[in-house]
Amino acid sequence: MSSAPLLLVVAAALVDPNGHVLVQRRPPGKPMADLWEFPGGKVEPGELPEAALARELREELGVTVSPAALVPAAFASEALGERHLLLLLYTLRAWEGVPESRHATAIDWLRPAEMRGLAMPPADLPLIGLLERLV
Repeated sequence: MSSAPLLLVVAAALVDPNGHVLVQRRPPGKPMADLWEFPGGKVEPGELPEAALARELREELGVTVSPAALVPAAFASEALGERHLLLLLYTLRAWEGVPESRHATAIDWLRPAEMRGLAMPPADLPLIGLLERLV
């Protein structure tokens, strides 16, 4: 069994009161450009996953999140080139501010079943079924 450097990434399924989940479209020029994904990003060395996700949501969407409001939901494990991606997905139902697209080319609120038609990164796809049961 080979070992690849681990890339720890956190993401959030922001859920509105009507059961819609926020997704964002990756900008051109980035890996997996134009794919739809859950907002989030890399965990920096020495950073707790929940703190990293609160930071990423502030940077990407302009919302303030209490790390205590992040509820662990699932994880995905996927080979990603020379590295191995470990994606931790949290659900989030409370935040301050109105989400806006600061880095993505678009954001949208969809029911989980509607995400099945989206082009998404391989690590995000298995999380849709889980969200259908949770939301």
